[in-house]
Amino acid sequence: MPKNSIVGFPRIGEQRELKFALEAFWSGKISKAELLKSAEELRLKHLKHQNGIDLVSVNDFSLYDTMLDMIVTLGAIPQRFTDIKDDELTLYFAMARGDKTHTAMEMTKWFNTNYHYIVPELSKDTQFSLNSSKIVSEYKEAKALGIIPKINIIGLLTFLSLSKSTDESNPYNHFEKALSVYEELLNVIAALDNEVFVQFDEPIVVTDLTQEQKILLKLTYEKLSKVSPKLKLIVQTYFDYADKDSVEILAGTDIWGIGLDFVHGKENIENLKSLNGKYLIAGVVDGRNIWISDIKSVAGFLEEIAKTAGKERIIVSTSCSLLHTPYSLHRENKIDTDIKEWLSFSLEKLDEIALITKLFNNQILDDSEKLKIEANEKANISRKNSPKIHNSALAQKLKSFTNTSRNLPFEERIKIQKDALNYQPLATTTIGSFPQTSELRNLRSAFKKGEISLEQYEEGIRSLIKECIEIQETIGLDILVHGEFERNDMVEYFGEQLEGYAFTQNGWVQSYGSRCVKPPLLFGDITRVKPMTLKWITYAQSLTNKIVKGMLTGPVTILNWSFVRNDIPREQTAKQLAFVLHNEINDLQEAGIKIIQVDEAAFKEGYPLRESKKRDYEKWAVESFKLATSGAKESVQIHTHMCYSNFNDIIKTIEAMDADVISIETARAGNKILKIFKETGYSQEIGPGIYDIHSPRVPSVEEMTAQIKALLEIFPKEKLWINPDCGLKTRKWEEVTPSLKNMVEAVKIIRFSE
Repeated sequence: MPKNSIVGFPRIGEQRELKFALEAFWSGKISKAELLKSAEELRLKHLKHQNGIDLVSVNDFSLYDTMLDMIVTLGAIPQRFTDIKDDELTLYFAMARGDKTHTAMEMTKWFNTNYHYIVPELSKDTQFSLNSSKIVSEYKEAKALGIIPKINIIGLLTFLSLSKSTDESNPYNHFEKALSVYEELLNVIAALDNEVFVQFDEPIVVTDLTQEQKILLKLTYEKLSKVSPKLKLIVQTYFDYADKDSVEILAGTDIWGIGLDFVHGKENIENLKSLNGKYLIAGVVDGRNIWISDIKSVAGFLEEIAKTAGKERIIVSTSCSLLHTPYSLHRENKIDTDIKEWLSFSLEKLDEIALITKLFNNQILDDSEKLKIEANEKANISRKNSPKIHNSALAQKLKSFTNTSRNLPFEERIKIQKDALNYQPLATTTIGSFPQTSELRNLRSAFKKGEISLEQYEEGIRSLIKECIEIQETIGLDILVHGEFERNDMVEYFGEQLEGYAFTQNGWVQSYGSRCVKPPLLFGDITRVKPMTLKWITYAQSLTNKIVKGMLTGPVTILNWSFVRNDIPREQTAKQLAFVLHNEINDLQEAGIKIIQVDEAAFKEGYPLRESKKRDYEKWAVESFKLATSGAKESVQIHTHMCYSNFNDIIKTIEAMDADVISIETARAGNKILKIFKETGYSQEIGPGIYDIHSPRVPSVEEMTAQIKALLEIFPKEKLWINPDCGLKTRKWEEVTPSLKNMVEAVKIIRFSE
């Protein structure tokens, strides 16, 4: 019987091999066969890494997104893509990214993480039909290596709950049809072997389920658990605790095991009495953060829960998939040695799982394992007592940092701003970043390698900023940006200039598709050494008479997009970051910068999944943003930006942030979300994205004109800004320039028609 498992493993590769293979394929540099070969090599490498794990996940690998894979498996292809007859891969990437004639499917955040998934589209006409080829082939591939595969599948309740309807119908209307395909799939899986472990990922269970959802949860696993005695079904939850009702429902079926997260859902301890003899996949190693486990302490915790759950029925596991952590510390040779001792990435977490399993099960440790446990104990003590973590002077300053209000309310500020800034209704701008070209990457690389001097590097950045300003002026944008060419990442750039942050060379995690981010490591108290953005924004402003926005990343987003210390409350760190940004905003406005954008792209994704925990998060998250921006003069306009999220339930919270203008990603989601802003009486100005920057297609003038007209049915033109969906750093100039020209032309048509 297996003693340990992991929920899932990263797929992007140790050196982002999948990213580069995908981008080479999309640009025509490699063939389909070469892409699939690269993917196969990665899968095999990742499977072999898990040789200390009893149950090894398969089907957690994806060329883009596992939710998109599930759409294909269920045959739930949106009608607008059914004309694509080339091959499955062409169809697959068209759904993910769009093409010249197809808009991409909507993409949004996977629960409260920075990973994005493709949103299934369902309508009354949706047909379901099984396509099990990927699952079958990857199972056989793993089995050939002599391991015990565990097939990972997105659970039916989560799939339907995260789907959107394109015709106002209820996604749950598809329950019976979809369930029959899941049954068909399990019959195919049962034919693969004498015994097969299947993990159904059901993170929706850690949200506040409705009565209807609980009924469907019961029906699903009563049915699926009876498909075949050869199948050992695991229902895996993560990111928070499952409520007692849901655990009791699952425990009342014939499933084999239930996965519970004890790192981010400590309340799951209350569910131990409800397991009804099921195997417990105990999530005790953090799959979302990069700090080492306290191995002895975790083993002790398992001993405690074993008193209720039964020691022989506990499977040691991660709290969630390791998709959310970097690959390995193996190539990290520049980070401070003390800090490195405190870290554990995906491969290191596999070692932790193996050691915890041995300790918990009283297995004999060899000398090397004893040394590892001893080193782990010393590292935990070192981290707790290190002077690198605590700054007593900062703590003293923060005691008096309490003002969260601007001097005037929005209604009075906006009048002053309109007079001072003199912008037209339907003012055009962009979100901030412009293409990060090979020229820029080569410049950055040459500087890092010491091949060029700081002076040469900065001259290169100035040249790119100058060119960017000239392009924006030629296009005719109203409010300009400097392009952010000096920034490798919107969080890492700031972290590099702050005390209390550390950085990796190769700590990449997948955000979506080929998009990877390298979150900085927030290990200690945060302080600013000097102004972080002043030099580049003032240079950009000196090149033009038009207003150039100052660009900052907000405190909550810096927090949510960092690997954050877990030894103090998150709100404490957020306040430290707010203090840093408060001082930065003051420097910018004193230098004459008139509009400052404080991006809170990750504000929504930080929300707890349980209603009972949301109020506390909202309070300190809003307070952090307001602390950061409270020192702005009445005439200085504060913008913010938020990325793909469901904002329906937080419009009033966004309003409470008291930004003067908010821009939001909405192009893939349509205008439904914007109607909520109108219905709730949102008072500030707003810039809904009018085209999708995640797709390479260039939208036409006619398309954008129609979109602006649709927006004018929701908002008065005096409140409306016109901009792309998000930053343009991942796009190419040959896509960006015509798209922005078409956007500006569309605005001219609307203005002229009035």
